[in-house]
Amino acid sequence: MAYRKRAKAMAALVGTAAMFVANAAQAISLIRDTEIEEVIRAESEPILRAQGLDPRAVRFYLVGDKEMNAFVLGGQNIFLHTGLIQETETPNQLLGVVAHEAGHISGGHIVRQGDMMRAGLTPMLLTMGLGIAAALSGQGQAGAALIASSPYFSTLSILSYSRVQEAASDQAAITSLEQAGLSSKGLVEFFDKFRYQEIFSEQKRYAYFRSHPLSSERIEALRRRAEDMSNYDKEDTPEDLLTHRILKAKLDAFMNPPQHTFIKYPEKDTSFIARYARAIAYYQATEPEKALKAIDGLIAEQPDNPYLWELKGQVLFESARAAEAEPAHRKSVELKPEAPLLRINLAQAILSQATVNNNDKSRLDEAIKELGKSLTLEKDNAFAWQLLAQAFDAKEQPGQARLAQAEASYHLGRMAEARAFAMRAREHLTKDTPDWRRATDIVLVADPTKEDLKAIAQETRGG
Repeated sequence: MAYRKRAKAMAALVGTAAMFVANAAQAISLIRDTEIEEVIRAESEPILRAQGLDPRAVRFYLVGDKEMNAFVLGGQNIFLHTGLIQETETPNQLLGVVAHEAGHISGGHIVRQGDMMRAGLTPMLLTMGLGIAAALSGQGQAGAALIASSPYFSTLSILSYSRVQEAASDQAAITSLEQAGLSSKGLVEFFDKFRYQEIFSEQKRYAYFRSHPLSSERIEALRRRAEDMSNYDKEDTPEDLLTHRILKAKLDAFMNPPQHTFIKYPEKDTSFIARYARAIAYYQATEPEKALKAIDGLIAEQPDNPYLWELKGQVLFESARAAEAEPAHRKSVELKPEAPLLRINLAQAILSQATVNNNDKSRLDEAIKELGKSLTLEKDNAFAWQLLAQAFDAKEQPGQARLAQAEASYHLGRMAEARAFAMRAREHLTKDTPDWRRATDIVLVADPTKEDLKAIAQETRGG
């Protein structure tokens, strides 16, 4: 996992990394981290089911921003700012917010297409809805998974919910938490913590309370209903509390300068959480040997923790030690085979070695196999498609390489690029094969030119 890193480290980011992208207005930075994503998804599933939602259809996105905010966009996509996660004191508080946002989905409080266009959000939603964007960094060595938005923060006010919608989402949240066997106290506590925001002007409120109007009346109505629930006094388990603290420490270490982490988690603190945070801080401070020593100490205590092996592999890979990184990434995959990002890490380490060894065909095939497995699990991961394009190019398979690049561009929302690469792919692929037909499909959905359509029509007629 990586977040906003200093410029000198930008050229060596791994596949699960994320960085911010500047644009004409402001940028939104999405981060990927298997550990955090899996915890949030697993804990949220009972709530989503209680609201009549299919957990597999709901996508969670982590926004790397200290601004406290959460919102729903583009259907069943829940966006959680890291700043909001950091403000929650317990997992129950975080799940209360998730339940509330899910209430907007189940209640149909979704921004209309016309509103999105007026807000300039269509390009962002296209990119976010289709997958995590990816672009190569530096000299084509490693990649950085990233997403750029259209003008977003300046137009977020159009996404504001009405007080009626907020009240309905509150009720849906309480009902779903109760049905999931969870307390709704956390949601009340979270809102009560920020009750003072009510007296601030619109401009001075946190973004979350600009789009989610807060009032004392609303909080008290929420409290009265919550206190009537049978699970209201149910406490978070010690295990859940520990997990929540680990996630917050991890975010803290990645999102802040290393010195901040060393002050907050001094050497005298020998807890697992503190040592985990310091390991990340050493990595952020480009002190790989200290980071690796700290990580090895953690692994000695928790040898079956896939996220520690992932972090070790990342530190090694970004230190230009791909051969040493591979066993660590392979171990993380063995421990959690259904995590696509971990497989991408492994594939990248293998691919890096193959390309510096005269494009070793057997190693390239191995990287392609791992990328194929990751895309089976997460077919819209543009970075995996990008790596796959590199692997096929190294194998001198231009048709498959261009098709993979077309897929990457398509999932980035870059339709002109997707169409161009798909047209080139068709020139090298055998007609009427699955790959050729997929390339044709991409052309047809990527705003084809008249010339493109004419060429396809002529081929269809056989002339």
